Amino acid sequence: MTQFVDFGLAAPILKALAETGYVTPTPIQAQAVPQAMAGRDLCGIAQTGTGKTAAFALPILHRLASETPQRRAPRRGCRVLVLSPTRELASQIAESFGDYGKFLPFSTTVVFGGVTIGRQERALANGVDILVATPGRLLDLIDRRSLSLDAVEYLVLDEADQMLDLGFIHALKRIVTLLPKARQSLFFSATMPRNIATLAAQYLRDPVQVAVTPVATTAERVEQRVVHVPTGAKQALLATILRDASIDRVLVFTRTKHGADRVVRGLEKAGIGSAAIHGNKSQPQRERALAAFRAGICRVLVATDIAARGIDVEGVSHVVNFDLPNVPEAYVHRIGRTARAGADGLAISFCNDEERAYLRDIERLTRQKVPEMAIPEGFVPPSRQEAAVAEAEAERDRRQPGPRGQRPGRPQGGRPPQTQGGRPAEARPRPARQGQDGRPARANQDGRPARQGQDARPAHHRAEGPNHRQGQPQRRDHARPAQGGQDGRSIGWLDRAPR
Repeated sequence: MTQFVDFGLAAPILKALAETGYVTPTPIQAQAVPQAMAGRDLCGIAQTGTGKTAAFALPILHRLASETPQRRAPRRGCRVLVLSPTRELASQIAESFGDYGKFLPFSTTVVFGGVTIGRQERALANGVDILVATPGRLLDLIDRRSLSLDAVEYLVLDEADQMLDLGFIHALKRIVTLLPKARQSLFFSATMPRNIATLAAQYLRDPVQVAVTPVATTAERVEQRVVHVPTGAKQALLATILRDASIDRVLVFTRTKHGADRVVRGLEKAGIGSAAIHGNKSQPQRERALAAFRAGICRVLVATDIAARGIDVEGVSHVVNFDLPNVPEAYVHRIGRTARAGADGLAISFCNDEERAYLRDIERLTRQKVPEMAIPEGFVPPSRQEAAVAEAEAERDRRQPGPRGQRPGRPQGGRPPQTQGGRPAEARPRPARQGQDGRPARANQDGRPARQGQDARPAHHRAEGPNHRQGQPQRRDHARPAQGGQDGRSIGWLDRAPR
């Protein structure tokens, strides 16, 4: 298959693709679309940015359009269910269905936490053809009897490995029990560890296996570099790099939410505009920041791993790992935000002494050495006092306890996080606060007490998911001194910044 017209897609879909300028399918689309159009269950493995959304949206829309006569979605039900790990990704999937199906009569609704649930209940009251949802809010709606999954004909589980990283395993197991056995299931993931394969076996029947790249490899067109630098000098180094006029649009990743806000404040002091997106931001704040970044109004977006797979923005020229992730798979997803749609991209990682173990894990996973990068010209090291303040702030961040004190994705004793009602432990509903008269302090727009389910709980209770650790890195390497540039020279006092 060399062009979309070769698939035999319905004419309204081809018309929509032509308007968007899509002519040639990507490798994952070329292999997945014909199998899914034939009604087969499918397990697709492909890294981010390879066009997985169209790989499942196009065949589903085609099969819906080919029905004679056309069926209607039942009240409080849906015909297509797409599960997504994050709000941003859910919104983008819903937009893609809208774009590809713009000349078809099918309705699409997206539901996630952080917004009024009553409005979503009203949107589902008469039934929808295509529902895109995060697991937590989906279960909230089911528990409130506002949604039934009895009529689901097509199920898509997108970014399955991140679903597990965020602790949704028990929610997914509960959801699968509520689905009809007679359905078509499409399962997509960037990696395929053993626990993902086990989950796929529960969801799929005699699936077609499609893998277009080796598991856990990084995007081929991404140029990768690492700079060895102490924690106290990271902020000054980032400001120096971002002053380069050739950097068009850059994503900066931090390990924690407080760290993201701290980076934004530091860039503001350096006269560089930026915005942060993470779990403590309200949904409107996240949408405004992402819209400004997509429009080019904001050149620098600072994010935690919650955004690693939820941001699909054209023209991201650089990714900077301000903190190296302590789960190596997250590195693959982060740098996959650049070099999309055939473009080139550069990923720069800052690595302090404590993160050397994380770097080794990343290199072991990706099976390649990350080349070192020299300190850029014009870099002015911070004063000892500034470095000491930065070190102290980072240390306070590290001392904040993570969920159950565990390493991301590695529950203690091999057991999953404690759950209630199929949701991660961090997602348990909390009772509404009481006013002086004993009544709930706040209510939804529909008059009912605010429900704090998976995605709707207060911002200060939301972590980046049960795996997101804000505690101290698990391993330290004090034996090796910090390295300088490619010529091997030391960076002077930066080798040991005051703590």
